[in-house]
Amino acid sequence: MKQILQDMGNGVTRTVDAPAPACKRGHLLINTSLSLISAGTERMLVDFGKASYIAKARQQPEKVKMVLEKIQTDGLGSTIDAVRSKLAQPLPLGYSNVGVIAEAGDDIIGFRIGDRVVSNGAHADVVLVPKNLCAKIPDNVSDEQASFVVLASIGLQGIRLLQPSLGECIVVTGVGLIGLLTVQLLYAQGCRVLAIDFDESRLALARQFGAETCNPSAGIDPVAAGMTFSQGHGVDGVIITASTKTSDPVVQAARMSRKRGRIVLVGVTGLELNRADFYEKELSFQVSCSYGPGRYDSSYEEQGHDYPIGFVRWTEQRNFEAVLDMMASKRIDTSPLLTHRFKFENASEAYEQLSADKSALGILLEYESNSADRHLRRKRLECTVQFGSKASQPIVGFVGAGNYASRILIPAFKAAGARLHSIATSGGVSAVVHGEKAGFAEATTETVAMISSDAINTVAIVTRHNSHADLVIQALKARKNVFVEKPLAINHEELLGVQQAYEDSLTDGAGPLLMVGFNRRFSPQIQKIRTLLISVCEPKTFVMTVNAGFIPSDHWTQNKEVGGGRIIGEACHFIDLMRYLADSAIVSVQARRMGNSDSDAVSEDKASILLGFEDGSFGTILYLANGAGSFPKERIEVFAAGRVLQLDNFRKLKGYGWPGFRRMNLWRQDKGQVACATAFVRAIKQGATSPIAASELFEVARVSIEVAELLRQQ
Repeated sequence: MKQILQDMGNGVTRTVDAPAPACKRGHLLINTSLSLISAGTERMLVDFGKASYIAKARQQPEKVKMVLEKIQTDGLGSTIDAVRSKLAQPLPLGYSNVGVIAEAGDDIIGFRIGDRVVSNGAHADVVLVPKNLCAKIPDNVSDEQASFVVLASIGLQGIRLLQPSLGECIVVTGVGLIGLLTVQLLYAQGCRVLAIDFDESRLALARQFGAETCNPSAGIDPVAAGMTFSQGHGVDGVIITASTKTSDPVVQAARMSRKRGRIVLVGVTGLELNRADFYEKELSFQVSCSYGPGRYDSSYEEQGHDYPIGFVRWTEQRNFEAVLDMMASKRIDTSPLLTHRFKFENASEAYEQLSADKSALGILLEYESNSADRHLRRKRLECTVQFGSKASQPIVGFVGAGNYASRILIPAFKAAGARLHSIATSGGVSAVVHGEKAGFAEATTETVAMISSDAINTVAIVTRHNSHADLVIQALKARKNVFVEKPLAINHEELLGVQQAYEDSLTDGAGPLLMVGFNRRFSPQIQKIRTLLISVCEPKTFVMTVNAGFIPSDHWTQNKEVGGGRIIGEACHFIDLMRYLADSAIVSVQARRMGNSDSDAVSEDKASILLGFEDGSFGTILYLANGAGSFPKERIEVFAAGRVLQLDNFRKLKGYGWPGFRRMNLWRQDKGQVACATAFVRAIKQGATSPIAASELFEVARVSIEVAELLRQQ
């Protein structure tokens, strides 16, 4: 499979050869025939990528504020690393794809292998797309016509929000691809249309589609043109499909509108508005969201739950179908919009054209490679590592290549001396991108085959939480050493399965190592605290305050079936840390969450956890998602024998009343990720036991699940 990616750090656009994705439930695997470059959106992304760091910051002042807050809490070094990592994440380009179904996942109804479909798939010769983001193409609609469907649906959704009626005067400001398609849709609906743009060639096309036009660059006042167009009454509605930093399109729209006129923003503009313009006329202003209802709703898009047609008449999929019907009845003409064609293999030339020629409209990419060659599931990468005998060398296969894996864990394993052999992801592209960067030998989308492969002896699992237990069990049954990012399991049934698999893997008490990424106990300041506490023979008191930060209720980590919730998924870190510092078994668990509130859909992530230990120690974990981002994220306090230790955000450790110890400060935040991976790799090399005893891993996992259950019962 080949796919086009945009590097947001340096602006380079490149084509990546990657393993093809496997089809999955509720999705269609599609061999691409054509894809259309969205001139406005993709030109903006390419230009942003090529801009300097300062120019990027100027374009996103809200992100600058977030960066400054992170510097205050996490330090300059950690913040720079995070920003560079974010910009280094390649962005798939494209969302207007036409192809033929190669494979359909389970529960697919209404689609068959061989059907021609349009989707919001990226510029890639194979795309995996949820069924609700696809639509069948009628026989009398060509692939070229269908490539404009997604862009037309963006305009159509703006029209649906505007709710124009027959004979109304509607203005379209900005007639690029989406604007010209919007003009045609409005004209077909019986509206009179005025098109406004600075490009005369685009206005000529708008006139061809039945619109009157206004060119401000010729000295024509758009407001006056709108008033003349509406015979002095003011226009009934304005759809803004322009992309500009100024607020002029919105200001002009308000001033040319009649009383109680409607304005819908489909494009991107400044929003410095004059209240009087809207107040006196009682104007309505609305921002349109992409292709229609269902967009960015994971239940609709990823899980395939459609909205009942009696309650939501027009979803994004039904908007696709409506546009296709318009094309089939010859009421949308796309042929004048197509200005350039390129073979997919020459995509770099297409993007050079996009950047150099601002008048370019429809740029089409044509895919002609052999379909069978597109579906290879493994990709050899350039690798200089000699693997040799694997008896005492950790030869690792990674499952997952998300932000944490690519930025933290993979570099940590490499620095520790692990041999990086294979990296598996569901989509394939991220496996190649990060595999090449880190020096892996192979990228694959065949996770099961990789885990069972004799080429590796160690598996690192960095995927969504609901897959952890199953992958750990597979790896243990294959007698692989396992490093799994927390949590080990998200319910008791999964945990029992992991325990059984671990016990079955042992022979005479020995077997593969099992490790969970509880990195905080390996940080240098926690190691110092542990050393200081060795001399304390009496019970200790712990207070851990976690300023966890807000995460929306629809985020996968909040989903109990996918992420397990934030207590199981993240607070387990602090349960483990307290267990480590107490150096004593947990014997009692209490928990209290914030009460239910209409203003807050999630209360489980605002909780107090009280743990009691066998030696008489106890501690409280305040896990709070309702604090300020400018406040340090983590604070750990230990009270013992008339002394106090306080650690702020893994940067500043202070001692009060400790003989010979006052402080230990770090220039750079260190939460122990590198040391954690190093300890695991070293244990494999030396044939030692796991850095964290399996009994402790199971104990912490069990307690984390119990805490979540207690909170959910309240």
